[in-house]
Amino acid sequence: MTFSPAPAFTTRPTLRGRFGMSASTHWLATATAQSVLERDGNAFDAATAAAFVLHLVEPHLNGPGGDMTGIFATAEEPTRPRVMMGQGPAPAAATIEHVRAEGLSLVPGAGALAAAVPGAVDAWLHLLQHHGTWSLGDVLAYAIDIAERGHELVPRVAATIATVRDLFTEHWPTSAALWLPEGRVPEPWQVVTNPEYAGVLRELVAAASDPDGGDGGDRAAGIAAARQVWRTGRVALSIAEFVRTPHRHASGTDHAGLLTAADLAGFEAGFEDATSIEFRGYTISKTGAWGQGPFLLQALRLLDGYDDAHLDPSTELGAHTILEAMKLALADRDAYYGDARVDLDTLLSAEYAAARRELIGDAASHEFRPGTLPGTTPYVPPLVAEGAADGTEGGAAGVGEPTVSRTGDTRGDTCHLDVVDRWGNIIAATPSGGWLQSSPTVPGLGFCLGTRLQMTWLDEASPAALRPGARPRTTLTPTLISRDGQPVLALGSPGGDQQDQWQLLMILRVLVGGYTPQEAIDAPAFHTTSMPGSFWPRTWTPGGAVVEARLGDSVIERLRDRGHDLTVAGDWDLGRLSCVTRDPATGALGAAANPRGVQGYAAGR
Repeated sequence: MTFSPAPAFTTRPTLRGRFGMSASTHWLATATAQSVLERDGNAFDAATAAAFVLHLVEPHLNGPGGDMTGIFATAEEPTRPRVMMGQGPAPAAATIEHVRAEGLSLVPGAGALAAAVPGAVDAWLHLLQHHGTWSLGDVLAYAIDIAERGHELVPRVAATIATVRDLFTEHWPTSAALWLPEGRVPEPWQVVTNPEYAGVLRELVAAASDPDGGDGGDRAAGIAAARQVWRTGRVALSIAEFVRTPHRHASGTDHAGLLTAADLAGFEAGFEDATSIEFRGYTISKTGAWGQGPFLLQALRLLDGYDDAHLDPSTELGAHTILEAMKLALADRDAYYGDARVDLDTLLSAEYAAARRELIGDAASHEFRPGTLPGTTPYVPPLVAEGAADGTEGGAAGVGEPTVSRTGDTRGDTCHLDVVDRWGNIIAATPSGGWLQSSPTVPGLGFCLGTRLQMTWLDEASPAALRPGARPRTTLTPTLISRDGQPVLALGSPGGDQQDQWQLLMILRVLVGGYTPQEAIDAPAFHTTSMPGSFWPRTWTPGGAVVEARLGDSVIERLRDRGHDLTVAGDWDLGRLSCVTRDPATGALGAAANPRGVQGYAAGR
């Protein structure tokens, strides 16, 4: 093995067992998932229950008004990885002309004008309907209990609320009513409740239990009835009515939202076949190019042409090679990916990767360098240097998805969860959007809308242009890895543009370097910022990268000598990875979770 030795110390063990394993970005979600497994629920029952808990315990990172993507394999069809598509499209009235007529050059990072159709709730209920075993009432009981009896607010939620306090009090009174009780920012670890969201969940349970809805022993029909109530009932009507009133956006100007009852009624989540490649004897499976998932596959194709020494993220040679490969793959992402036909056959081919690999030299590139596909001209998005964008109003509400900043500060961004059960069902899922600072809370519902449309461009030439009915090119991107047709590893991370970058480091360390999952999660991380950001205000840093200080002074200085514009973050600032594992030959299961942020947890037996 040519990799640097794995850490002698890890923050926690890679869990091992044979019954079931769960991991997520919050311990209460992990505990929920494991509780379901212990009560003979399967991985899909467990993941759905945990996801609704995440709406409550990580409200600054996701919510029911947001979106999600997942990737899974069932015990019945282990050779067929499936994508769980919970990314809602743009409303019918969401046109480039409309947004420009509002005086905007970008879709704002906060406010209902940036809202896509909420996709998360319907996606989870769709999964439960078709692959779960539990009733909706049993699955939602955990979230209802937490919403009604309360949970202790983690410090990062309190800090987020403090950041947007003035926005709430001056412009978003419905959010102030929910998150600023008696006009005060909640204290860290203060017990908070959300009775309005509990009421929403109880309405869904009632719909699933109504004999007219098809329960009476027909579990799937009951869940289908609840999905219909979500799309067409009080929730949808309340959203459509509320967004008509103009309110403050991240642009510092006031606008109305565009979602209508017809938009909400017309969306249904679904399943899709995954996009996959082979890498070092493993099958790596991702979303299609309506998400950024194929970027990871392109990066692996580029790196597959090197020996192992070039793939070690802990060395100067490895970090440089990986950063340069990521820049090339990200340039293709921004040039070609979107909710339309994308030539992935070429982009993921060995021949295309070999030609692109020739661009990787000894020095860091500071250019935006997409490849050229036959018969096409690559789209070049606006290249606005960080610091050159317009000023904003509203604190954290003005940064789109609040991912890791150039300074290395972590503000959180999204959630992630992974579950594997004793039968062989396995899932990785990344819920996001609808965080408390994204748009005003909808009265009576206890949650707000997401802002995924900020990832679209107001330029018809872009494959990711804002178009009515088109999905924004999401950054949500969990991963499933198989060997010999059997799933062996499900993983993911929050992090916006960094999600696949951090996953790439883990995959290389586990599959090539021989690290255990926990060793790979704990190892020093880095990512490039040398691409236009997917979130408002959509800036970039040519040649930029952020590295954890633990990468080492010597490696950092040599990377700077190669021309990388480095920002050194804290020792434990980058990444919130988690995973579950499965050995098909022995039935052994495993799990690992991220220590950064002191919030993620794995559990199992």
